[in-house]
Amino acid sequence: MPQGVETAGRRIQVADMAWLIAMGVALLVAIGLAAQPWIRERRLRELRAQSFPPAWRAILRRRMPLYLRLPIALRRQLEGHVQVFLAEKGFSGCAGQEITDEVRVLIAAQACLLLLNRGSAVYPKLHQVLVYPGAFVIERLRPEPSGVLQETRQVLSGESWSHGQVVLSWESVLEGAAIPDDGRNVVIHEFAHQLDQEKGHANGAPLLSRRARYERWSRVLGEEFARLREQAAYGQPTLLSDYGATDPAEFFAVASEVFFEQPQRMAAEHPALYAELRDFYQVDPAAW
Repeated sequence: MPQGVETAGRRIQVADMAWLIAMGVALLVAIGLAAQPWIRERRLRELRAQSFPPAWRAILRRRMPLYLRLPIALRRQLEGHVQVFLAEKGFSGCAGQEITDEVRVLIAAQACLLLLNRGSAVYPKLHQVLVYPGAFVIERLRPEPSGVLQETRQVLSGESWSHGQVVLSWESVLEGAAIPDDGRNVVIHEFAHQLDQEKGHANGAPLLSRRARYERWSRVLGEEFARLREQAAYGQPTLLSDYGATDPAEFFAVASEVFFEQPQRMAAEHPALYAELRDFYQVDPAAW
């Protein structure tokens, strides 16, 4: 065989081998990607199947009266969510705040109230919870009507960021957990925003189970939002905080606080709103 033909044949063999290797690597990557949801689901089941630490349960019994009101099945479900939350999410203390099991467990339990009966995902886009000892200051640039950017300072007890972070005041977390019937709970508020932000931005319309539900959701929450804005403008007393009149995203978060903490009053005074939130959250707190 001429040398040129032999060399060309070797090149073809090498090229064929490289192609086979590349295809094998691509196949392994594809198999790995396809297996990821199954592997993750198995890991979640294993986490939920673990025994809930007695020390964590003691924290919830001592600090969170709403935990004790939950039906047994929902209480166990909540504990499973907490175990997943604490295994997956990071916590960082700010301004000297120490991150203890009490901090982690109490925040996780209140956040996971919003997930009961809603599937296995535990805030998949959330990566980190930042905790301050008390209220914290946020500085922002806001455009004036003239177009000039004006620096503003806000004192907050909580904030939800769309890039996977929630910021909380530990003082407010404790207060929200200790008083379960005042319609004010910073953890519920900020994690309702997290649900709203799962689609990329918060606008008061979180991801719903069926497309057909959006029309009714928009109508009911739109009417209730307009009603709250009118009542706030005239200084009328309302079940929902006036802060809910800020915009539709804040209305959804404020309504979620009241849904979990004052469900009987909401069901009596705002039955259509209560029904929408009951269908969304898949629980009926008025029956607890």
